Amino acid sequence: MHGEYKVPGGKLVVVDLEVEDGRIAQFRLAGDFFLEPDTALDAINAAVNGLPVETDASAIAAVVRGALPDGAQLLGFTPEAVGTTVRRALVTAPGWRDFDWEIVHDKAVSPSMNLALDEVLTSRVGEGRRRPTLRIWEWDGSAVVIGSFQSYRNEVDPEGAARHGFEVVRRISGGGAMLIPAGQIITYSLYVPASLVQGMTFADSYAFLDDWVLQALRSLGIDAVYQPLNDIASPSGKIGGAAQKRLANGGVLHHASLSYDLDGQVMTEVLRIGREKLSDKGTTSAAKRVDPLRSQTGLTRAEIIDRFIATFRSLTDAEIGEISADEYADAEALVESKFATDAWLHRVP
Repeated sequence: MHGEYKVPGGKLVVVDLEVEDGRIAQFRLAGDFFLEPDTALDAINAAVNGLPVETDASAIAAVVRGALPDGAQLLGFTPEAVGTTVRRALVTAPGWRDFDWEIVHDKAVSPSMNLALDEVLTSRVGEGRRRPTLRIWEWDGSAVVIGSFQSYRNEVDPEGAARHGFEVVRRISGGGAMLIPAGQIITYSLYVPASLVQGMTFADSYAFLDDWVLQALRSLGIDAVYQPLNDIASPSGKIGGAAQKRLANGGVLHHASLSYDLDGQVMTEVLRIGREKLSDKGTTSAAKRVDPLRSQTGLTRAEIIDRFIATFRSLTDAEIGEISADEYADAEALVESKFATDAWLHRVP
C-alpha cells in the first residue's frame, strides 16, 4: 500500500507498506523532508512495523515520537504527518487530482440563500449528484453569520446590526461569528466527498483543505500561514477563518471568509466581542484582529478572486461550472423552511 500527504506549508511525506496478519509490515518512510540524524529514519520504520492496521493517526504519531533518538530534528514534517500518511495509505485515500472538480462563481444572492446553497451543494456531492466543487460566494447584502452552536444573544448586538444594515443569519457549521460587509469579504466553500480527507484528524483536514488558498495568498506576496484550529493569518494579523460541517451522506462542507477591507470599529458595534476572546488572541483591540487583504496586496477584490480561481485550477484541473436551476430551487425551498425562520436563527437563544 502507498500513501502520500503534503504537509500544509511543509514537505511531502510518503509511505509504502504491506499488511500481514492484520499488522503493518515492510514499512518504509520517504519524502522531501529533512531529518537528522540519518538513523532516525530507521528508528521510525522499525517503530511503525508491527502496529495493528486499526491504529489511528494520533497513536501512530505517539509511537513515532517515542522512537526518535535524543536530539532528533524533523524539518518540514511531524510525527502527526507520518500518522496521517499511514492512515491514508491504509484506506487508499485519494488526492486532489483524483477527482473531477468544478468551480462556480455565480450571481450575488441573499445571506440566507448563500447558507442554503452550502447545505444543498454539500448534500449533492455526498450523494454523488454533483462533482466536488469550489464556490466563490457573492452577497447582495451585508450579514452577520453566527455559528451553528452560538448564542444569538451573546454574539450579536441587534441594535448595532440594524444600525449598520447587517442581516443576522445562522449557518450549519460550528465556529465563531463572521461579519460580512457586502463587497468587503472573500468567502469560499469547498464541497468534497469524505474520502478526500480520509485518515486525517479533524484538525489535519482544516490545514489540508486550506492549503490551496495559502498558496494563492503567497503568490500575491502575502506570507500566509495556517494557525490551528481554523485561522488563516499573516505576520500583519489575522486574515480570516474557516469552519466545517460533515453530513451523514458523506458530503463535507469546508468554508472560509477572508477580509478584504473590514472596518474594525463597525465590527465592535455589531458583534459582542468580549475581552476574554481578545485576550486569548493576544490583542487589545478588535479592530486589530482582522487584517484586510487590500492593505497587503494593493489589488482589487476581483483581482484576488481571479488569483484564487487560477491557483485552484492549477492544482486540480477544475472546470468552470455553474449552479443549476434545480439546485437554486432546492436552496430557495430550504431558505423558506429553515434559514429564514426565527426557529433556526434563535435555536440557541
